[in-house]
Formats: sequence, C-alpha cells, structure tokens
Amino acid sequence: MSSYDAIAELYDPWSRSVVEDVAFYLEEARRTGGGPVVELGVGTGRIAIPIAADGIRVIGVDSSRGMLDVCARRAALAGVEVDLRVGDLREPPVDERVPLVICPFRSLLHMQTDEDRLAVFTGAHRLLAPAGRFVFDVFAPDMADIAQTQGRWLEREPGIFEHAVWDQQARTLTLSVRDDESEMTMALAWLSPDEWRALLEEGGFEIEACYGWFDRTPYRGREDTIWVTRRAGD
Repeated sequence: MSSYDAIAELYDPWSRSVVEDVAFYLEEARRTGGGPVVELGVGTGRIAIPIAADGIRVIGVDSSRGMLDVCARRAALAGVEVDLRVGDLREPPVDERVPLVICPFRSLLHMQTDEDRLAVFTGAHRLLAPAGRFVFDVFAPDMADIAQTQGRWLEREPGIFEHAVWDQQARTLTLSVRDDESEMTMALAWLSPDEWRALLEEGGFEIEACYGWFDRTPYRGREDTIWVTRRAGD
C-alpha cells in the first residue's frame, strides 16, 4: 500500500495550480511521432491524460492503486484510454521498448539513495528503444524557500495545507499534506545538478538539455532542473 492512497482524492485539488509542465511534456511526447510513452509516477493523470488526448498511447506506472483509480476515472471522463499499471519506479512492469520515458513533477525525489536513483535510470534505460529519451524534472531548494516554509502549516489551496520540515545537512524534505478528512506525509531527497548529471551518465544516458524551467530557458543555478536525456551511444 502506498502512502499516496491516503490522499488520492485530495491530490488533484492540492495540485490544481501546477500546470506549467503539461505543455512541455506534451511537446516531448509529440516528438516521438506517436509513442508509446511510459510515464513513471503517473499519479492521477495530470500529464498522461493530455498526452493520450493528443492520440499518443501512454503506459502509466504508479505504486498507488488509489491514485490509479482516480486516473482511470479522469481518463474515462476525458474519453481517452491510459494503460495503467501498479508498479515501482525502479522496476516498471513494462516489457516493450518505447521511444520516451518521462517522470514528471519531481517524482524522482522519492528515491532516497543513489542506488535507488540508479535503479530508476537503469530501469528507464531498459525500456527505451535505440535513441530513446528519458525526460524528468527535479529541484533543489534555495534558502528563501526553506525560510518561508520551515515548520509551518501553510494553506496551499483553499482548505488544503502543507507542512515542510527541511534538513539541509541530509538534504531531505519531510512534507505533510492534509485537509479536514485526510493526511499523508512523504519523504523527499534532493541532489545538486552535478550529482544528477553524474548518475545519469553512470546509468547510460547522454544529456541532451538541462533547462531551468519548462519554457526551455537554460539552467542558470536556480531551484528547478528539467533534464532531457537519451541513451548513450545510439
């Protein structure tokens, strides 16, 4: 059972303001010429459903059955199909080769060790066809973000609150989310861009681009990094 099961119904209201990445990932999916696309951490389909609505087949993997149930309902309402599979990001239950694997909305921060991160990278590498691409986004907080949120319950959306505990030495974030009916706590861990780059290269990827935001501006040392990579040597 995944901790996200507890907030499956809360997830969409909690993340309703996160829209800046949808067009970016849709454009990446269109570059495949029709897919299929594997999304690791598909959640409730915030990215997958717009891609499927564009006529591109999506295989969505998530460890939370509750989130996948919400995704299935949302896809049905949108009149599209998404191939949803319960599974671990480190060992996605997919046998076919695909031109694109994506891992949006900082889902890789759920991996706590380099061993786990490398397992995700090697798992994605296994799924990719020659010249296939792996695209994901992560972040590392700045001091202002930590100072503004440390140890405080803040209302992110009406009636939905977040509580952040940052450990700068361990580079971890313990984030709690709650409303009147449900609550969950997740543990996230961040790396520097140089560390992500080294792990990607160890996992068999070449860096095609590293952006600082979803408008494809180059990374210039701020919080977010959006990585577009491809299988090395193809």
